[in-house]
Amino acid sequence: MDLAIVDYGSGNLKSVSNAVKKIAGQNSVKVTSDPELIRSANRIILPGVGAFGDCMLGLKSQTGVLESLHEAVHRRAVPFLGICVGMQLLVKEGHEHGVHHGLGWFDGETRFMQPVGEQFRIPHMGWNRIHEHVPHPVTQGLHNQDVYFVHSYAVFDIDQQHILASTDHGGLVTAAIARDNIIGVQFHPEKSQSAGLHLLQNFLEWAP
Repeated sequence: MDLAIVDYGSGNLKSVSNAVKKIAGQNSVKVTSDPELIRSANRIILPGVGAFGDCMLGLKSQTGVLESLHEAVHRRAVPFLGICVGMQLLVKEGHEHGVHHGLGWFDGETRFMQPVGEQFRIPHMGWNRIHEHVPHPVTQGLHNQDVYFVHSYAVFDIDQQHILASTDHGGLVTAAIARDNIIGVQFHPEKSQSAGLHLLQNFLEWAP
């Protein structure tokens, strides 16, 4: 199996790569911006750290990457995982330093979080328990597990049938979304120790 971690100038690529390699066995793991490697991969991970608009600009600036993602994910139905901003980019629009178009794979928006309660600070940083709403092979075994979050923006207005899991930070925060062969998580599996490795293992074994 060939797994591509998309390099578009954003995301803690080394940490994600190291975490995946821990559970990948004999599978090939490549950090790449090569459209051909992305197009032919059997699994794709899109990490992301930073502002929504900057990350979309980074994706667009890599020649052929957007096209290869669309071909692999939508035409070949390759299992896809978006992490943190990599999940936020999946929606139609991001409201961070202006309004920016996202990939549009899900209806919804990325907006600044406004938790209720002075004790809930922004950025939302640290360990939080996630609660599974809809059973899914990739989040199997993660209900009521603690995972690691670092973010100030979150996805909103997602169709309820696509929300897999949430956490609480002065209100419900969408922690995982999915449809067809696409899944996104707001938390960082690569920083979530055994729970994160479990999710990555589930992703490698997932056959949508």
